[in-house]
Amino acid sequence: MTVAPPAPSVAPSAAETRPKLVSRQLEAWFGDNRVLKGVDMEVPARRVTAIIGPSGCGKSTYIRCLNRMHEMVPGARMAGRIELDGVDVYGPDVDPVLLRRKVGMVFQKPNPFPTMSIRDNVLAGLRLSRRKVAKTEAEAIVEKALRGAALWDEVKDQLKKPGTDLSGGQQQRLCIARSIAVEPEVLLMDEPASALDPIATARIEDLLHELKERYTIVIVTHNMQQAARVSDQTAFFLSGELVEMADTNTIFTSPGDRRTEDYITGKFG
Repeated sequence: MTVAPPAPSVAPSAAETRPKLVSRQLEAWFGDNRVLKGVDMEVPARRVTAIIGPSGCGKSTYIRCLNRMHEMVPGARMAGRIELDGVDVYGPDVDPVLLRRKVGMVFQKPNPFPTMSIRDNVLAGLRLSRRKVAKTEAEAIVEKALRGAALWDEVKDQLKKPGTDLSGGQQQRLCIARSIAVEPEVLLMDEPASALDPIATARIEDLLHELKERYTIVIVTHNMQQAARVSDQTAFFLSGELVEMADTNTIFTSPGDRRTEDYITGKFG
């Protein structure tokens, strides 16, 4: 019997292997307080990257630098370089509004706009980014975004109701729908489930596994069990520095730095 030779493997393209986001010697301040200290980090495309570390270690500041939200705080500044697909996001030709359309943010506390309906909350990001859409296109965008956030079946008959009428977990998924309605490339999530009950948290975590098929996700979390459940790789921050970053299993079973092991095992933090 003749055995067919194995099919030749296809090497991944450069676009598939290069990181989606890169920071080089990233430093950040609030006034005279330096909160990030020379962070070099690469975020792979279409993966979930978790950032863990004790309070005040710079986790949230780091992701806010990625889409230039840090600069919106009075007295805040940064130094170093951040690239999205090789392009300096702080370059003179980069529009911060358009950047935030590519790199969306979901905050710790659900924040639907209180005067807007569910439908209008989903479309708010498009309007803020000055994109005009026809009514028929808008309806399709609303349905697609709500389906993408695993919320459509729960609210499809309530689209005219205020977004604040929803439960906390539903409101957070509505905020995720609002973010993905503008078709971003990256989703930044700052402790998106910390204010939610266990059932709603589980829904968000299940959703992350679906969303990473289409988006690059960076999630800040204090919950190490959550990081272990949802992420492909984990970065440990301490006192404004990136201590180490590796695939999540390695970080939680055989970290390379004693400080990471001490934090994971509860010796501090």
